[in-house]
Amino acid sequence: MNPTAAAVNPEHENLLELEAKYCSWGDTVHYAKELTMFQRSEGSFLYDDKGTQYLDLQMWYSAANFGYGNVRINSALKRQMDVLPQLACQYLHKEKIILATKLARKMEAIFGEKGRVHFNVGGASAVEDAWKVVRIHTKKIPAFSFMGGYHGRTFGATSLTSSYRYREQYGHFSDKANFIPYPYCFRCPYGKQRETCGMYCVQQFERLFETEYYGVSNKHGVSEFGAFFIEAVQGTGGYIVPPKDYFPGLKKILDAHKILLVDDEIQMGFYRTGKFMALENFGVKPDVVVMGKALTNGMNAISAIWAREELINPTVFPPGSTHSTFSSNTLGTAVALETVNLMEEEDFETRVTQRGAYFLQRLKALQKKYPEMGDVDGLGLALRVEMCQKDGYTPNRALVDAMMNIGLSGTLTTGGKSKGLILDVGGYYKNVFTMAPSLYISEQEVDTAIDLFEEAMQRGIAHTA
Repeated sequence: MNPTAAAVNPEHENLLELEAKYCSWGDTVHYAKELTMFQRSEGSFLYDDKGTQYLDLQMWYSAANFGYGNVRINSALKRQMDVLPQLACQYLHKEKIILATKLARKMEAIFGEKGRVHFNVGGASAVEDAWKVVRIHTKKIPAFSFMGGYHGRTFGATSLTSSYRYREQYGHFSDKANFIPYPYCFRCPYGKQRETCGMYCVQQFERLFETEYYGVSNKHGVSEFGAFFIEAVQGTGGYIVPPKDYFPGLKKILDAHKILLVDDEIQMGFYRTGKFMALENFGVKPDVVVMGKALTNGMNAISAIWAREELINPTVFPPGSTHSTFSSNTLGTAVALETVNLMEEEDFETRVTQRGAYFLQRLKALQKKYPEMGDVDGLGLALRVEMCQKDGYTPNRALVDAMMNIGLSGTLTTGGKSKGLILDVGGYYKNVFTMAPSLYISEQEVDTAIDLFEEAMQRGIAHTA
């Protein structure tokens, strides 16, 4: 039982009774043992209905990169509500045009390719738009994706998401992807060591094209597959950072067989890894990029795809190719435009790189004290802590569940007053804490996070002993 349950007021109890009776349980709320009711948010913190402060290390799955209640971004939303709050997407407004222009020019500056931007609502919808672009261009339905990859839960997106459980109840809208092992060096599927493997995983992918009998190409090397959908840093799979040479090797193979590279940046885009797009860290050019979440800092969400001009110009992708009622809505584009302006004016690359290095250093120092922290890694402020048994390798989901619920209970006492810690769980064995704090997180807040995490771990170890 939650130690603070006795302090819960009647209204709180009544709301939980109504939730249990009238709300769908089909989302993820009920993963937690105790249901916490949040009332407000600010910066890096959430506050429950008792006023308890929770340091958030997931920031709405990396949607609120720029902090809760960001005054500048919220003000843009309020201004737009007074000017042009609603408009059918078949009509133009200047915020959409300027936003698309800024994104397209930024992508051209990064990747050296001219392209266009198409808007939608929600990451999964944007993934499906990207797949439409691929199919129009290649006339091919099958695609590659990664084991451990996550691209959303709409019918099409689940076909690209490796976990069968996302399709199990509903079946298939189309053929699922051919899932390729991700370069997960801590648990290499080939049993290799990172320092000596010679990019064995890239070699294994290349072997698939050696003969038609491996099922991906004909005897002339022409592939049945139109695209490879990737996450440059794997998100839900556990914030896994690949070796620097992996994606360059993969892209060479894809180009040789005219297979498009679709880069899903929904979780890792907009400086989460220290770069505007995570794929920049690996020196590879994509054909299509999918964006969402932090594009609006979670406010009036919109998503987008960018694609090379050859793939998305009006001749090949004409009006009506895909559409959503709210796709380029005025509130969302205004907020996104202000978010992009913010990114242009502040040096997030330096900020995130430095703060991420500090956070990672603190985590690695903690790792030396606790063998249960089997793997600690990160890129920018996309950080992972893989919790294990005392052998430092065997997955320890029980400990992760205990720590997550302890943090959510709001009963951590480090620093005196009771506090909470919001931890997100991911990974192939649900034993990884995937940390995505605010890009504005201070060193003092990082220190607080380390203290709270250690207390939750100590209590979790005692609980699961």
